[in-house]
Amino acid sequence: MRFIDLHVHSNCSDGTFSPSDLVAYALKKKLAAFALTDHDTTAGLQEAIHAAEGTGLEVIPGIEFSTEYQGKDIHIVGLDIDYQSDFFQSRLYEFKNSRDLRNKKMIAKLQEYQIAISWDNMKEMFGDAMWTRAHFAKYLMEKGYVSDIDDAFTRFVGDHAPCFVPREKVTPMDAVRLIRQCSGIPVLAHPLLYHMSSQELGVLADQLKENGLIGIEAIYSTHVGYQEDEMRRFARHHGLCISGGSDFHGSIKPSIDLGCGRGNLKIPYELLVTMRECAKENEKK
Repeated sequence: MRFIDLHVHSNCSDGTFSPSDLVAYALKKKLAAFALTDHDTTAGLQEAIHAAEGTGLEVIPGIEFSTEYQGKDIHIVGLDIDYQSDFFQSRLYEFKNSRDLRNKKMIAKLQEYQIAISWDNMKEMFGDAMWTRAHFAKYLMEKGYVSDIDDAFTRFVGDHAPCFVPREKVTPMDAVRLIRQCSGIPVLAHPLLYHMSSQELGVLADQLKENGLIGIEAIYSTHVGYQEDEMRRFARHHGLCISGGSDFHGSIKPSIDLGCGRGNLKIPYELLVTMRECAKENEKK
């Protein structure tokens, strides 16, 4: 059986591996395919696809959109996206502007807490990568303001911390529609991390499916056995395909490895085949 990973990050967002290094590591791990799904950017896709040429490894062009729904940060993964289309890139530019505005506000809040940080400081440390809260956390750790990444989220940049600023309202429905408009497969990422009730998650899933959602990430690094079973049943009940991913970030999440998560994650290639077939069927409707 061939195994894959449909949720992977590079240093073009908040991972620590370059796109080329991810390809080399995926080959070492004997994966048949992986999806590069950086946050709100496709900057690493060309490098990864080029690095995989002639190796037999399939690099699936992807993205992970950060969206807002009822005060929660909801992530939508897009697979098989037509990332080079002018339409997609123009819409992505709008998403990026939303993130940049949030980041400027977070810098201002951190400055209120006597933290020496500026846009230029962040750019010097992280360059043109798509900055996320993990970048702010790493900055705080590197500069000695916190002991580790978790401490940074707890004290400064987590959802309930004083320097957190929500994104401007890009909804998960917006992201799903955009992915479908660009021939992609939209997937609701790590559904249990939103701490919704079954009823609340069901309402969200149904709204997303009305807008073109194809899959849900039932197989995920932090899911224990009963949680994966629960999400598989949830997917069947709501007419969604099963997707899976490690959410690999490199040293940012050292306990999560590419392709196998915390050690026992297994995502068969057949799941991707099924999602592709479902996406084609939806296009005919």
